[in-house]
Amino acid sequence: MATDILPGPACSSMAEVRAGVDALDRELVALLARRFAYMDAAARIKPTRGRVRDEDRKAQVIANARAEAERLGLPGDAIADLWERLVEASIAYELAAFDAR
Repeated sequence: MATDILPGPACSSMAEVRAGVDALDRELVALLARRFAYMDAAARIKPTRGRVRDEDRKAQVIANARAEAERLGLPGDAIADLWERLVEASIAYELAAFDAR
């Protein structure tokens, strides 16, 4: 995070809050780009298109996210819902990458 960006508890104005949120959103998108690069690798490595969707792995990933969220005091249901959408978007991306190769 940039040095002029304050941590949330230190913010005293909405401008500071918004600057922090905007900076964090940029970091989150960069992390998502790294995550989707793994989907590119998976599409390259998996032998068949049918192997792209793995419901057991999907459930594990969502459960891991929920558990970590709850450990950090965040709402597990909300995080699980976000991860459901993230995993489905990742699967769609991986399928497209698989089809493109």
